This record gives sequence, C-alpha cells and structure tokens, in this order.
Amino acid sequence: MARSRQLAPGVGRFSRSQAASRRGLFKGLKKSDKPAPADAPAFKEVTVSGEKNGGTRLVPTSKAPRFYPAEDVRQPKKSRKSPKPTKLRSSITPGTVLILLAGRFRGKRVVYLKQLESGLLLVTGPYKVNGVPLRRVNQAYVIATSTKIDLGDFKVDAKINDAYFAKPSTKGSSSAEAEFFEDGKPKAKEAFPEAKSADQKEVDKVVVAAVQKQETLAKYLKATFGLSKGQFPHQMVF
Repeated sequence: MARSRQLAPGVGRFSRSQAASRRGLFKGLKKSDKPAPADAPAFKEVTVSGEKNGGTRLVPTSKAPRFYPAEDVRQPKKSRKSPKPTKLRSSITPGTVLILLAGRFRGKRVVYLKQLESGLLLVTGPYKVNGVPLRRVNQAYVIATSTKIDLGDFKVDAKINDAYFAKPSTKGSSSAEAEFFEDGKPKAKEAFPEAKSADQKEVDKVVVAAVQKQETLAKYLKATFGLSKGQFPHQMVF
C-alpha cells in the first residue's frame, strides 16, 4: 500500500497510526529464519509384493524425465537469411569524382576506382594531387558528382581488397612500469610500409595521367567542398 499522500507541507492524508495500519506494520518483522530444507536421499526403499521379487527394492527419489535430447551439445539455430551484396548506386561508376562527407578527409574530392567485397568503395585522391591515399569509403557518406575521369581499361590489382587495409595485430609488452619510465613521451610512429607506398604510386600514375588530360581538373580535385548559408547539396549542380 502506498504511503500517506501529503495534502499540504507537513500534513498527510492519513495519521501515523492509519498509515502504519495500511502498510501492515502492526504485524511486525519476522525474526526467526526459515529452517533449512533437509537433503532428500537419492534412493528410497519400497516394499515389493511377490515371493520372487526380494520383498524390498531401492527406487530413485526423483524420477528421470521420460524424454531427453539425443545430443548433449546444443546445435546453433540455423538462419535462413543469406547476406546480399551491397547494391551500388547507378551514379557511381569507375572514374566518377566523389565528395567525402565524413571522416578525416571530409570535404575532399576523390576518384572512385572499384567496389570491394564488403560493399565499401575504393577511392583515391589521387594522393599526389590532394593528399588523399587509397581508402575504403561507405557510399552512404559520399556525394557523386557529374564529373568523370576516363580511366580506360585500367583495373586495380586484385590484392587491394578488404584484407589489404586490415591493421596488423602487434602484441607488445606494455606494462605500467614501462609507461612510468617513458616519462610521458609519445609512442614511436611506425614507418609506412614500402609495399603499400609502391601500390599507391602505381595507381596514382594512371589516375594522374587521366587528370592531366583536362585543364582545370587538378584544381577542381584540390578544392575543398563546402556549403554557404542557404545552400543545400541536393539543390547544387556538380
């Protein structure tokens, strides 16, 4: 039962005795503990009629279940859902210039190369033009422009896939004592792999050559995208 509601500050609807009666406080608190249940024996002796049955027999106290699973290990539930590949927007084709809307290089213009197995887009600045390296981007965070670069028959090497961008797992001995004696110095920066640098140069070589065929395209890729007051992306012509 709810406690006495206040009609005014310090004035309750019920008196102290009425509130105690409604809450059942007159019963008091039970000070005695419940007796611990006695351990039931696993078997009990039962008298069996018949001359050839021995007279008595031990029967289990708790009867075993009638049905039991045939396999001890539970099988995981099978899902009928099959993962479907991400559908690429029709406005995004190899060589299309995209505008990044999120991430470290947001506002930069990049060139689309191909779609990876995970559904992410492989893009490049190119790095020599605007400093954007080979990256994976979700198509939900890009704006496709009408500008397109003719890459011809160029195809990105098959080794540049999702596993190519996975970070190597380094298990170092980072103890509290070692951090204390480092005296707050920043962690040493690892050198960029030469193999990935060579791959970047190989891709940029083709893309930059295609960019240089148009007079103002390099300046367009260097420029950062932005909106002024009152402008909206869907109302602009790219």
